[in-house]
Amino acid sequence: MGVVYPNSQSVKLGVVLRRSPGVTAWAKWVWTATSVIPGAPQASWKLLREEGETTEYHASTHELTLYVSDTEAYAHELQADQPSVYVVMRTIDDAEMPLSILHVTVSPYEAQDYCDSGEETVERVAMPAAVHAWVGGFVNEHHVEEKFIKRRRDKLHVDRKDDGIGDARIAQATDVYRAPTSGPREAAE
Repeated sequence: MGVVYPNSQSVKLGVVLRRSPGVTAWAKWVWTATSVIPGAPQASWKLLREEGETTEYHASTHELTLYVSDTEAYAHELQADQPSVYVVMRTIDDAEMPLSILHVTVSPYEAQDYCDSGEETVERVAMPAAVHAWVGGFVNEHHVEEKFIKRRRDKLHVDRKDDGIGDARIAQATDVYRAPTSGPREAAE
């Protein structure tokens, strides 16, 4: 079992990867995350199914941990048209098993953070009904909707002079942002 954090719950998820023939001359194989298996035992690239040249593997098993502090993100994901589990992968130098599964999450915010780095690939897979029920129960138990409080502006005094705007050498009040001219030299030219 992994590290236990206060105010959190975990479940094991097996990640299923599919290898299918590439469609270009540059990619021999295409790897995609296709599903997750709730409560799966530990596995390391266990062959699940072969169909022609397409193969599915139970690549690895990871802890999906839910934190009380992230319930807003989980609630957001549960409201999506297709609630998903996000699988975070990184390419490694291995011809047979070129992906390393780093993490699984149901937080779209955390998944976006991994996407921003550009080093990992994040794929969405459909959230199984058992995981959906578990995440929904966690959100119902721990989520507290925060009331939106609009920030008020400070009182702005519009009658004051704006120092530092424009150039003092420009006498024209209509365009204080235009570049100054040197004056007599330009008139002589």
